[in-house]
Amino acid sequence: MEWLNYHHLLYFWTIARHGSMAKASEELRLSPPTLSSQIRLLEASLGEALFIREGRRLVLTDVGRVVQGYAEEIFSRGREMLDVVKRRGGTAPLNLAVGVSDALPKLVAWRLLQPALSVAAEVRVMCRDGPHDRLLGALALHELDVVLSDAPAAGTLRVRAFNHPLGECGVSFFATRRLAASLAGKLPRCLDSAPFVLPTDNTSLRCSLDGWFERHGVRPRIVGEIEDSALLKTFGQAGAGVFAAPSVIEREVVRQHQVRVLGRTDEIRERYYAISADRRLKHPAVVALSEAARSTLFDRVPAR
Repeated sequence: MEWLNYHHLLYFWTIARHGSMAKASEELRLSPPTLSSQIRLLEASLGEALFIREGRRLVLTDVGRVVQGYAEEIFSRGREMLDVVKRRGGTAPLNLAVGVSDALPKLVAWRLLQPALSVAAEVRVMCRDGPHDRLLGALALHELDVVLSDAPAAGTLRVRAFNHPLGECGVSFFATRRLAASLAGKLPRCLDSAPFVLPTDNTSLRCSLDGWFERHGVRPRIVGEIEDSALLKTFGQAGAGVFAAPSVIEREVVRQHQVRVLGRTDEIRERYYAISADRRLKHPAVVALSEAARSTLFDRVPAR
């Protein structure tokens, strides 16, 4: 088995960050000839050149840029490991800055974030709610550790972002007991001409509902279009109309809003993502919420 010399990788990473053998030499307290010889050994072990010289600067080759990306991830993970170990010893709280897309139901956000709170003895979660694109901008500026959303980061945005699917579920329909009793037939026919509170058309759920209504020839009477998911449920709780929500939070919606379930469909799929600035999830709390979402949360969706 071939082994990587991590000392050599550290020297390479330091030179790549500075773009200068002299500056890296000062930081590492090694002479430039020593560093140069260590880099040659690393290049020999990889079988590829990592730098080319342009004037007084060392410039990364294509392979060098690939190696730099891995080196950044390796040493970043090492720093995080030390931080987590020290935090578990009670030296400092574990901070998690989360962006929650305003289209993401807050009950879903809470269910996703719950596992993150048990990663360390003390976890401090800071949540920022806002439009999807604005949160991705904050992520690119490293103001956020992760963005939770019901839509992936689009490749057309000029933002370095990576999508990590957390899971998916169907959709449930809710109404007050009084409204439910006035509706004739089963889902979806009972929704024809029924008062309905819809999310706004900039959400994935609205697009999915519109398509589902069209396929089944159902025309509900739209009494409201509401962007905020909590306010939408409040309208539904007051009896203004039927509303839809992800099945993964069905029990919480029934309990908190005193409504009943009209029915469910798997033809509409709500998908959720953790979006990070790195290819791999690194923050221990984000790793914990991702693993919990994939292994347990979306396996407990109510049976059809």
